[in-house]
Amino acid sequence: MALRVLSTFAAVALAATALSAPVALAKPAGGAAAVKMIDTDNDGTVDMKEIEAVASATFDRLEKDADGTLDAKELKGRLSKAGVKQADPDNDGTLDKKEYLAAVAERFKLADPDNDGTLDAKELNTKAGKALLALIK
Repeated sequence: MALRVLSTFAAVALAATALSAPVALAKPAGGAAAVKMIDTDNDGTVDMKEIEAVASATFDRLEKDADGTLDAKELKGRLSKAGVKQADPDNDGTLDKKEYLAAVAERFKLADPDNDGTLDAKELNTKAGKALLALIK
C-alpha cells in the first residue's frame, strides 16, 4: 500500500513538473539560463547561428494562421508598434521570416557591444540582451 501511495505521489509530482515546465520557459530567462538553453556547442556563449535557430523555431511556433507572416497579434508584444514598423521594410504590417530574423540579428548586434560575435550571460542580462531574449522566447 505504501509503495502504491508513493508511486502515485511520484506520478503526480512528475505530471506537475511536466505541466509547469512550459510556464517556466515562457518567462524571460536570465542570461545564464538562456545560455544553457541556447548554447548547442556548449562553449558558454551563444552566437548568431544558435540564436537564429531558436528564432526560426519561435517564428514557426508563433505563426498560427499559416500565411507565412507574423502580425501584431501573433507577435504577442515581442515588438512594439514602432519595432514592427522598423522591421517591416515592405510596410505590409506583418513580418515574414526573413524580416523577423533580420530584427533578431539587429537585436543581437545591439546586445554584443564588444563585437566578438557571441553573447555571454552578462551581455544577455543587459537591456539589449533582454530585448533579444524577449523576441525569441
